[in-house]
Amino acid sequence: MDSLKLLAAMGKLLKLHRSLRELADKKTDIVKKGDMDALTQLLKEEQAHITAISKLESERQNLAAAIVPAVDKPSVSDCLTVLHGEEKIMLEQMRSELVEIVFQIQQKNELNQQLIYQSLQFVNLSLDLIAPQPEEFNYGPPAGRVNEPGRSPGMFNSKA
Repeated sequence: MDSLKLLAAMGKLLKLHRSLRELADKKTDIVKKGDMDALTQLLKEEQAHITAISKLESERQNLAAAIVPAVDKPSVSDCLTVLHGEEKIMLEQMRSELVEIVFQIQQKNELNQQLIYQSLQFVNLSLDLIAPQPEEFNYGPPAGRVNEPGRSPGMFNSKA
C-alpha cells in the first residue's frame, strides 16, 4: 500500500519537475528578450513550483521511511531493494526520468545564469558609457608623489 503511495508521489514529482523544466525554457526566451515583467511573473511561478516540490519531497521521504524502516533517511534506491515486480520497474523508470529531468533543469539554469550575467555586464557597460566616473578632484600632492615628513606641502613654511 505504501509503495503505491510512493509511486503516486513520484508521479507528482515528475509532473512538477517537467513543468519546472518548461519554465526554465521560457525563462531563457524571456531573458533573451529582456522582458522584466514577464521574468518577474515567471520567477513567482517557479517559486510556487519549488514550494510544491519541497512538500512532495517531504512526503516521498516519509513514504520511503515507511517502506524501509530499517534505514535512516531512505532513498528511492533503498526502496528499490525492497520492492518487487511491476512496482519496482515503475519506480526505477520514474527515478531515472526524474534524474534526467533534474539534470536538464540544472543545465538550463546554468545557461540562464550566464545570460543574466552577460545582460548585467552590458547594462553596467552602458551605464559607464553614459555617465563616466568623475576623476578625483581632491586637493593633495600630485599622483605618485608623497609628502616628506617635516616638509610643508605648501609654498610657505609655517615654522618660520
